[in-house]
Amino acid sequence: MRLIKVSTTAYEEEDFYLMTTLTDKQIERIITPIVEEERNGGEFYDNEGLMWALKTAYPNEAVEMYTDSSIDTLSV
Repeated sequence: MRLIKVSTTAYEEEDFYLMTTLTDKQIERIITPIVEEERNGGEFYDNEGLMWALKTAYPNEAVEMYTDSSIDTLSV
């Protein structure tokens, strides 16, 4: 299991994190066509939709999404 940051735009506030057992290639195989379709004037996507596309494509793998606002911060 690993935590990775996924960036699909130039805007850092739109990044999200996945806690997952998927490899980079598995994630790219699903997310890249969706992102490219929107860039070419196709259907709009959001980060939650990307997560569900991964869960649908890989139902036996762990895929959980987090954003900066959903991650607690501890200052010591």
